[in-house]
Amino acid sequence: MSQLVGYARTSTADQEAGLEAQIRDIKAAGCTKIFSEQVSSIGQRVELERALDYAREGDTLVVCKVDRLARSTVGLWAIVQGLDAKGAGLRILNLGGETVDTKSATGKLILTIFAGFAQFEREMMLERQGEGITKAKAEGRYLGRKPTARAKTGNAQAMLDSGMTVSAVAAALGTSRQSVYRATAGARPSP
Repeated sequence: MSQLVGYARTSTADQEAGLEAQIRDIKAAGCTKIFSEQVSSIGQRVELERALDYAREGDTLVVCKVDRLARSTVGLWAIVQGLDAKGAGLRILNLGGETVDTKSATGKLILTIFAGFAQFEREMMLERQGEGITKAKAEGRYLGRKPTARAKTGNAQAMLDSGMTVSAVAAALGTSRQSVYRATAGARPSP
């Protein structure tokens, strides 16, 4: 028996209302099994993997919007192909104001077109962002992230000189071991 399997995701825990709205919409669409998580799309998406593993032949994975599922057209099509291989489909509840289901040829065509536009829009946004950063740097208004470990080089070296291990220094300074090595040029005690 086929089943509607829902997946909802927000990038941060601060977006609780957004996650609740997605779950509400997925339930309204008839999903009987729902996987949800609060993780960046570039992070490890354990619940998405579980949802994809759970989907069986005849099932449909349901998401509210395509950006909750994938960051790129390539990533989206990898998911669609994986579902196709199982005999399952994908339904996006809001893709340009329409519901799209990949179980039909028309649905796949519409998804391809809209996914291409979405990726194009994202790349244009990143290009504009890069131009803005370049301009801000030229005007001296963009300094980037402040260095963490290098700003603490003196402290790190003093801690190493006192006999602390690199791991202990990293934990005390709230940075990584690699940052301690970089900041102290190899983390060797002073002579």
